[in-house]
Amino acid sequence: MKLAGPLRAAIRRVSAPYAILILMVAVLAVLPAVSHYSVTATNVYDVLQNFASLGLVALALGTTMIAGEFDLSVTSMYLLGAMVAVLTGAPSPVAGVLLALAVALGVGLIQGGVIAGLRLNSMPVTLGGYLILLGTTYILGHNQTVTYANYSVGLRLDQPILSIFSIRSFVSIGIFAVAALVMAYTRVGRDIHAIGGDRRASRIAGVRVARVVIGVFVASALMTALAGALLGYSLSTASPTIAVNQLTFAATAALLGGVSLAGGRGSPLGIAAGVLTLSIIQELLGILGAASYVQSLVTGGVLVAVASVQGLPAALARMRSLTAWRRPAAPPSSTAADA
Repeated sequence: MKLAGPLRAAIRRVSAPYAILILMVAVLAVLPAVSHYSVTATNVYDVLQNFASLGLVALALGTTMIAGEFDLSVTSMYLLGAMVAVLTGAPSPVAGVLLALAVALGVGLIQGGVIAGLRLNSMPVTLGGYLILLGTTYILGHNQTVTYANYSVGLRLDQPILSIFSIRSFVSIGIFAVAALVMAYTRVGRDIHAIGGDRRASRIAGVRVARVVIGVFVASALMTALAGALLGYSLSTASPTIAVNQLTFAATAALLGGVSLAGGRGSPLGIAAGVLTLSIIQELLGILGAASYVQSLVTGGVLVAVASVQGLPAALARMRSLTAWRRPAAPPSSTAADA
């Protein structure tokens, strides 16, 4: 009986991302029935294209958060991946992507190695990495937007499949599926959750924390660089412009998907639900013709709401413990006093 309360809370926490996603899908579906706005397959295609562009960034950031870390360098790695692929992928797009992934592998090994080897907080390290990678992107692009001449590559990547999918969206969906299997059914996934929940206890239990942390940052860099490279081909351009919106979107999607700021909790499927929810919100605002600043207001409001809801159970628990501490002790019974 004592486990009923915590069990119900865990079920609500796990199911919340999917419940919110179902709600947003329902809003998108009934919009034509309650207004003069229309929703077509093109709108669904746009949602999945946004998932393809930013889903892997959210998965990268969310995975580091599950491990109790925070990779601030995902935005500049995203830009650098696109820049490397566009600059080197003219003879062979595949070679451009592979080179971008090779750079990402080096970045992940260095950042993860510094954080794990010296046991440093990941935020200042990855903030430094963010600035270094951003500066490198500016240098490679000579401080300007670089174009990719082979437009057919982008057209092929974004060509609609079954009206709503594309090669880019299939790539993202496939990587999310692999990540979900790894996190749910392998020791690596269990170790990532363990070190995010209690790193000291994980070390005592024999988890190779340093290796797991390095692996998490390598995976984060690889996923982000791949998403950036494919988007660079899709847009036929690469730019060193600061990508703050990507970090905001990724963090909001991860939190909305059930990833805990404290680490140790979250899943790729939940992150996918968060990405799709935000993508649908953005598409709805686009259908309604809302101004661009409204999107920022809504995204910021969602982020604050999600963070508040995540912290509410802990706040209520502290209030209950404080109330119990202040409650006066019950007076002794008359029977005890007579004895």
